[in-house]
Amino acid sequence: MWRSFFTVLIVVGLFGCKTNRHTYSYDTIDVVDFKMLEPQLSKSTDTVYVVNFWATWCAPCVKEFPYFDEAAKKYSGSKVRFLMVSLDFPNQLEKSLKPFVKSRTNRLPVVLLDDPNQNEWINKVSSDWSGALPATLIYKGSYKVFIEGPIELADITSNIDSLLVKP
Repeated sequence: MWRSFFTVLIVVGLFGCKTNRHTYSYDTIDVVDFKMLEPQLSKSTDTVYVVNFWATWCAPCVKEFPYFDEAAKKYSGSKVRFLMVSLDFPNQLEKSLKPFVKSRTNRLPVVLLDDPNQNEWINKVSSDWSGALPATLIYKGSYKVFIEGPIELADITSNIDSLLVKP
């Protein structure tokens, strides 16, 4: 029970951090279930949230990962927050996930989603999501954009820009 409570606090803290004021060491990557992640998918604030579902074994995910890092750099200091949700297998945390993120970013908060009930939570992320990776949710309050499949930097920034002007 206490572990779950503290993990929720950590996830909330990661997603709430300003990307320009925090550097992540990735010595520890939190493993969460969907119940812990779900509050991060529907915040009602004046901030744009970018949540990317990806895995190190997914070639399109690996290709687009630097685009999110570049977007985080571009929007540092803005009301834009990023969260990279890895769907790697938990037994690959040390061997694959940590080395991957350590070598590619210091701006993006990363969590590992370990929840075998995909049939229950995929539709909670988006009713348009088949479960394929990569997948990206960009939202601000009730305005949501969901993209299943690879995304380019220009798509990320144009969606962020369009939501930044929303009330």
